[in-house]
Amino acid sequence: MINKESIHYSLRNLKNRKTRSFFTLFSIMMGIMMIFIFISFGMGLYHYIDEISSGSSTDKIIIQPKGIGGMGMDTTFSFSEDDLKAVEGTSGVYEATGIYFKVVEVTQDKKLFYTYLFAYDPNKPLLMDIYDIDAYKGRELKSGDRGVMLGYNYLVKDTIFPKAYSLNSNIEINGNKYRIIGFYEPIGNPQDDSQIYVTNNVMKELFDGNISYNWIIAKADTSKIDQVESDIERNLRKERGLEKGKEDFFVQTFGELIESYSNILNIVIGFIILIAFISILVSAVNTANTMITSVIERIREIGIIKSIGGTNSEIFGIFLFESSFLGFIAGVVGVGFGWLFSFIGGQILASLGYSFLAPYYSFELFFGCIFFAVLTGAVSGVIPAIKAMRINPIRALRYE
Repeated sequence: MINKESIHYSLRNLKNRKTRSFFTLFSIMMGIMMIFIFISFGMGLYHYIDEISSGSSTDKIIIQPKGIGGMGMDTTFSFSEDDLKAVEGTSGVYEATGIYFKVVEVTQDKKLFYTYLFAYDPNKPLLMDIYDIDAYKGRELKSGDRGVMLGYNYLVKDTIFPKAYSLNSNIEINGNKYRIIGFYEPIGNPQDDSQIYVTNNVMKELFDGNISYNWIIAKADTSKIDQVESDIERNLRKERGLEKGKEDFFVQTFGELIESYSNILNIVIGFIILIAFISILVSAVNTANTMITSVIERIREIGIIKSIGGTNSEIFGIFLFESSFLGFIAGVVGVGFGWLFSFIGGQILASLGYSFLAPYYSFELFFGCIFFAVLTGAVSGVIPAIKAMRINPIRALRYE
């Protein structure tokens, strides 16, 4: 449809109209850049969720309250030992454990920090299975330990406190000092990486035994996990004297919990990408307008080309090539800037403790964005190319 000579002619025309070509390229580039950034961060979140869901948590069932406020804020709800036994006695449940958590005050040189203190039975570390993390320094908690395990951020100075903590040093929690047994590897967000973990006995000491389970975590047979989930809900209703539909608790498999997060993520990412696509649509209209203006300015040129034997298909190819080429250059530059800004953004987020928000790149993302930019340019140039192709050469030569 277009030969080498026509390509040189098109490139020369774009060069002679640098300002117009630049603004056309810039508008498409911005849209592609935004799409690349949003998709790369969205893919990063999906990749993070996939890593979690493919870990050792697929056999876990989480029972938590239908409370209000943030985690641990609703003090009107609790699970009892009888509730835990009802879960443990459910067919298909291999083991179950209760989890305590409270908001505590951590002090370093008169500086205060409030965080969550989690307590669990070290013989049933189902909570840590869900987080899918291991000790980074030191060791895991053991039964009878009076020390604490800290999140990763306590190892980094000027993150939680000006001074970093070290193994076997003391940390002050609610006015009491505890020896640091170990640090967990980073999870990827500031809240989780600033939490503190103790055994159930230490939690009871801190709060004079005035505590009750906030969650129950069960490990179940994955081959019939949906049935086990239903049976746990039924047994807890019976234990707590509740009617069906009036439960004051949720029973969710870990997979369902991840799916609910994924659904929310789909909506958010979809909405953001829709905004980016609107930007691309505006760019396409701008490109089409630029190409139509170019056709009007080059009517005499088109007449000359046709008079010396240029065919309609060659005229069509010239203008379609110009708009597609602008789209290609915009796509390459947009992808380049998109990668640069997403990379820098990922580094900044990681330095702030949000490493789970890292962007994720794939060949399909790079190729897809460039292809979409070329397609946008090509589609924008179709109508101007048809308009140019239909110009009457005789009238074109008389055009002033």
